[in-house]
Amino acid sequence: MLVSLRPSRHWHARGASIALFGALVAAPFVAPALAAGCSFAPQGEGRVAAVTDARGFRLEDGRKVRLAGIEPVSSATTRKDRTAALAALVAGHDVTLHGQDDAPDRYGRQVAFVYLAGTETRVQAELLRQGEALGSADATDKDCAMTLAAAEAEARQAKRGTWAGAMVIKNAESSDDILAGIGRFTLVEGKVLSVRQAGATTYLNFGRNWTRDFAATISRRMMPAIEAAGLNLKSLENKRIRVRGFVQARGGPRIEVLQVGQIEVLGTN
Repeated sequence: MLVSLRPSRHWHARGASIALFGALVAAPFVAPALAAGCSFAPQGEGRVAAVTDARGFRLEDGRKVRLAGIEPVSSATTRKDRTAALAALVAGHDVTLHGQDDAPDRYGRQVAFVYLAGTETRVQAELLRQGEALGSADATDKDCAMTLAAAEAEARQAKRGTWAGAMVIKNAESSDDILAGIGRFTLVEGKVLSVRQAGATTYLNFGRNWTRDFAATISRRMMPAIEAAGLNLKSLENKRIRVRGFVQARGGPRIEVLQVGQIEVLGTN
């Protein structure tokens, strides 16, 4: 399973993986299933005047747009190079914006799924397929989540873009390596040794030293969503999972699960 985490608005396949980019998907991800994913209601259109960062651009009419469902790759790649991938797709092109609404985020950006006008090209899925972005799991629609996760899986299996390197997914046993990415969107994989509750927080512990080892944390307010997805946290003990999110330092490295899709259950080995 899997989630993303900007607080305000807001698969290396191993055995029979189950992925959750915001929703429980009862099938292994091995090929792109691009059907009708991310086909939300139109929320505007325009021509891209400038690409501002790896997941954002400005339209000629001044509107600022942030791509929903993805996060930039955190690696040795320079910010300029990461921005170039998006610019190659959309700069100077007409685009259509899709989503559940067009309300701006706290930075005044319209968060949207973006298509090149007059085509079936989904910008987010194309960046993921090229290995130029990571799925953030903030796509709560199941079909959309599957589309994005399949595109990411295709890049990983083909070793495209960032997946050509060996360090995209961090080993949960390597706390120092994870801590080097504080504040960055990171993928961490390992075996859950224990599931423990302390106060209003449940900890998925990947080590035995809570002051040093990596853990994923789930607050009590997340439990209704966890239960609705059919996930029993206690059942994760001795299973390999992948967690994606922003790394924090709270004793050892932590990733807070704010969406169910941040967790992928990979198996028991």
